[in-house]
Amino acid sequence: MAKKKKTQAKVLSQRMLADGICDLWLETSLAEHVNPGQFIGVYPANASALLPRPISICRVNEGRNALRLVYRIVGKGTAEFALYQPGEYLSVLGILGNGFPMEKAAGRKVMLMGGGIGVPPLLELAAQLKRLPEGQKPSQISIVMGYRDAQTFLKEEFEENGALYIATEDGSVGSRGNVLDAVRENHVEADVIYACGPMPMLRAIKKYAQDNRIQAYISLEERMACGVGACLGCVCKTVHEDAHSHVNNTRICTDGPVFNAEDVDI
Repeated sequence: MAKKKKTQAKVLSQRMLADGICDLWLETSLAEHVNPGQFIGVYPANASALLPRPISICRVNEGRNALRLVYRIVGKGTAEFALYQPGEYLSVLGILGNGFPMEKAAGRKVMLMGGGIGVPPLLELAAQLKRLPEGQKPSQISIVMGYRDAQTFLKEEFEENGALYIATEDGSVGSRGNVLDAVRENHVEADVIYACGPMPMLRAIKKYAQDNRIQAYISLEERMACGVGACLGCVCKTVHEDAHSHVNNTRICTDGPVFNAEDVDI
């Protein structure tokens, strides 16, 4: 695993994908070391805002010298990032966290499940799973994405990488309800689930996986401060006691954000 470093990344492009959803491409050597499910920390320009904002990596370009962030504007930091123009530079820290274990997909029916701003990090995973060599490929890739309404950002790109099923809260596209409603309505089957999204969704997926004896790997969305495990601001309860600290805790930013669903108490 490459050593984490702080560096300057050049803005290549930025556009709005949906209401409050930005699509940002950055040129950076960090892209060389990305695995699906990992993230970077992006620093605000204001020196008083010392801590970076964690943003999941959506895609890496073919040359592996640029990465794509699809993020939601939720506060002052991300509102500032949305103003950056091509040619400008951002300070970033990466690559952070652990990604999805793609080796679990070999020869199996795989289902990717994303909700809200947990949708973007699954795009690189879908693309890489599709490109795996024979013998390592899944036998089937199903993609189930949940949105609030008809603003189904990244829809066309997901369609290029597997069978896509959509759920919307208002029923405007696909199944009405959440991702599990879409799974049941379309009779989607899986041996392995990779998921990212809000905690209520992940809790429901964990239970669904347990009830159906499906292996599930979930990426926990959590507010993070340092991003490197020093501040203990993103601690999550675990099923097993840590051998060193003798407590049932783990740090999402360093031990995750991806976990075997059976190992975390959510």
